[in-house]
Amino acid sequence: MKTIDRTLLGLGVLIPFWLFAGVALTALAYPGYSHLGQAMSQLGAAGAPTRGFSAWVNNAPLGLLFVLFAAGVARRFQTSRLALLSAALIALHGLASFATGYFPCDQGCAPAQPSLSQQVHNLAGLVMFLSLTLAGALWVFLGRRLLGAPGFGLFSALCVVLALTTVALMGKAFADGHLFGLYQRLNYGVSVIWVAALALLALRHNPRR
Repeated sequence: MKTIDRTLLGLGVLIPFWLFAGVALTALAYPGYSHLGQAMSQLGAAGAPTRGFSAWVNNAPLGLLFVLFAAGVARRFQTSRLALLSAALIALHGLASFATGYFPCDQGCAPAQPSLSQQVHNLAGLVMFLSLTLAGALWVFLGRRLLGAPGFGLFSALCVVLALTTVALMGKAFADGHLFGLYQRLNYGVSVIWVAALALLALRHNPRR
């Protein structure tokens, strides 16, 4: 495997670590911030004490990592149309990450009358969820075919189920006003762990043609 391919795929392994460290470190500068109760987007919301740098620590670098990792997936599995589609979805996720940082949510992220920035932020967040979940669903079928790893197909299916379950819990938590931050972190955590697993297997196995 070419060095550039290994480098691009290796960035996928870095993604969950960057997410965890970026959010944790940014939250240190936000007095009273609750990881259990508050959305990650509130770190970059209008009026937040971390508004000025949150997107530069979290959304922008993560978006870049996803796009570069997607390029690695496309190069590694260029003979498979479904794999290329999954790479496009991962890249779309990265671009949507840029958008959620560039268009911050309103103060509190749940206004009665959302601004245009809040509406674009919400739409980009939906695209982030759908794109990565659909990419994972494709690898339910591609795990055996391209990686020779049927277990990864089962793991991908489990991650998709967990992503759908936690997004439902997010909706309930939003309505109840309790533990939204926890379920959001579980939801995104499952997805980025799936990305890291795909990256590791792609680095270790030759794709079947």
